[in-house]
Amino acid sequence: MPRRKISPAKRLLIATRAAFLCEYCRIPEDFSTDVFNIEHVNSLLHGGTNADNNLAYSCGGCNANKHFHISWNDPQTGTLVPLFHPRKDKWREHFSWSEDFTLLMGLTPPGRATIDLLKMNRPGLVNLRKALLSYSAHPDM
Repeated sequence: MPRRKISPAKRLLIATRAAFLCEYCRIPEDFSTDVFNIEHVNSLLHGGTNADNNLAYSCGGCNANKHFHISWNDPQTGTLVPLFHPRKDKWREHFSWSEDFTLLMGLTPPGRATIDLLKMNRPGLVNLRKALLSYSAHPDM
């Protein structure tokens, strides 16, 4: 399927629905050095579409690491599992924060696989979370 440009109106709808947070790592767009993207949850390569229920708001880092993947191995069990799906799954059922709110922890096989593939605890994100905490701007505080 050819890639079609997402309209500015649809981009705003998707960003607003996500509260201007990456729907994976939860970094606020206003504090990120990454450009945010409209991401296909189920890639066009795998039959995904530009329908609203297949689009997510994603920071550049999570989007680049996810690429076209829809599944990944759970690092705990080695089993291939579907990735977290922001339109179908509840974020808090798959992820939690470390006690100091700097690291994401996977609660389920899809949560662990998503953290692993998207590198959701990459050093830049951990440092940004620390800064957000010091400014009382962490999205989940």
